[in-house]
Amino acid sequence: MWTWIMTALLVACFAMGAWQRYKPLPDGVSVAFPERDAHEIRFLADETWYTPSGERHTRCQIFDEVLAMIGQAQRLVVLDMFLFNDFAGAADGQTFRPLSAEVSDALIAQKRQYPELEAVVITDPLNTLYGGIEVDHFQALRDAGVEVVITNLNRLRASNPLWSGIWHLGPRWLGNDSDGGWLPNALGPGRVPLRSYLALLNFNANHRKTLVVDHGDGWAGLVTSANPHDASSLHGNVALRFEGAAALDLLASERSVAGWSGVKLAGPAPPVSEETSPEPVRLQVLTEGAVRDALLDAIQASAEGDHLDIAVFYLAHREVIAALVAAHTRGVAIRLLLDPNRNAFGLEKGGIPNRPVARELHEAGIRVRWCVSRGEQCHSKLLLRRPAEPGVEAEMILGSANFTRRNLDDLNLETSVCLSGPADTPALLDAAAFFERRWKSTPQRITSEPFEAHDDTTAWQRLRYRAMEATGLSTF
Repeated sequence: MWTWIMTALLVACFAMGAWQRYKPLPDGVSVAFPERDAHEIRFLADETWYTPSGERHTRCQIFDEVLAMIGQAQRLVVLDMFLFNDFAGAADGQTFRPLSAEVSDALIAQKRQYPELEAVVITDPLNTLYGGIEVDHFQALRDAGVEVVITNLNRLRASNPLWSGIWHLGPRWLGNDSDGGWLPNALGPGRVPLRSYLALLNFNANHRKTLVVDHGDGWAGLVTSANPHDASSLHGNVALRFEGAAALDLLASERSVAGWSGVKLAGPAPPVSEETSPEPVRLQVLTEGAVRDALLDAIQASAEGDHLDIAVFYLAHREVIAALVAAHTRGVAIRLLLDPNRNAFGLEKGGIPNRPVARELHEAGIRVRWCVSRGEQCHSKLLLRRPAEPGVEAEMILGSANFTRRNLDDLNLETSVCLSGPADTPALLDAAAFFERRWKSTPQRITSEPFEAHDDTTAWQRLRYRAMEATGLSTF
């Protein structure tokens, strides 16, 4: 009897895991919106560099713009952010910008000034340890009339099906309790229940980082790689701010996610238009797997003599890596600027996945440099393609999506944008200047270091990276 019971349980877990991995995607996931005419397009960046004495310098633009956009809204604010908290993990005690409080205070102040304003915050359940703790600033937002939506991750496919089969058959249905914690909170203060860590093992997330607001008679949007997370305030990040119909596409992309929790977002629907805008500068909102397709298209479209610059926190996706090697083989000038993956909020990391991947690409002949980081992370997710031939348009893709299986294969929720147009488009020039500043380190402004500085990959690291990327048993 016990043999039959155990066999039935194993079959049930396997079947549930397979279903969770391959079940149909919810409506509104993995969408490539139309290319739109956009205006007031601005590239923004948060940068960190060091002097020869080791003094850290920062230049922050992104959340200054977020606060300004919230501060002029009168009808609608929709903010979707992955990390929205003041947890510092093992880095507690350092001085960080209080981004979570600044954004919360701005939303509360705007709601008080304009009581008819509809303000909605969408975020990942990691911020509450999957229901295991109460979060003061979320309660303050709710008390002020701001709707706080904790994303229903059960609608997503399983990143870690070996565990998710068990999770959906049993622990998921137990719920969680913020009063029952007995385990230490690895992300911040307090204690959490075991059920919080059981939920964490699913390894999927609403990883988006977007903002939509009314702007006068129109609409403005912002897509970024940055979080309103205090301990992330020193990270290097990028963003694109824009106005026009693409902002309504961004709003439409959030409408589905809010709807999973029974929240209906106000605001107009995007206009119906042709697939391609006739304007020379075009902007396209991309989510989930559509980001992967756009990245591969951009790499594969690069021709001999073109320049392809990439600055990304995680690079692990095998199709992207193969496309980069193929592009280098046909004569594309590629530069990769990567985070060394050695630190996460005070904890030492093992250099996975970037160091094994960097070794592989370096051996293929691709130029690689590392961001200089001393506690902070090189957190951008940026691809910039610039043509060798004059008159051929350039292209930039940036947003929340790292170049990994979890981020690009419809497992996380992600949002990026693709900007296409003449190479002298101001936002494209600003992005190129940002990359040059980070790539070309000087003795007075230390920003990056050569590949050899972290060329310490072992066979064990390479094996672990390939296994983790293939199975989903990873945090990248």
